Amino acid sequence: MSFDNVDFELDSKVTCDAFLSRRDDIFEFGHVIASCKALFSAFFTNSRIEFTRRQANAAAHILAGEAIFLAIPIIYYHMPSCINNIIINEML
Repeated sequence: MSFDNVDFELDSKVTCDAFLSRRDDIFEFGHVIASCKALFSAFFTNSRIEFTRRQANAAAHILAGEAIFLAIPIIYYHMPSCINNIIINEML
């Protein structure tokens, strides 16, 4: 499942900075970031991680919140109702 040219937008500045940092973190958070870096470099060529303020990324933030309540992965083929108004407002 190698993907090319994927842009990951994070609304956590701390997570984004840790991911982009070259320093090692010996704490549990550092181990999670190190695992993410390994997966990222193995499966996402020509891709990037960037920080986007939560206000500018409202649809992704709401979807992430909704995912907590889902027991199974879902692929949306149509715009989910929870972000319908946000997407329409962004298009105006």
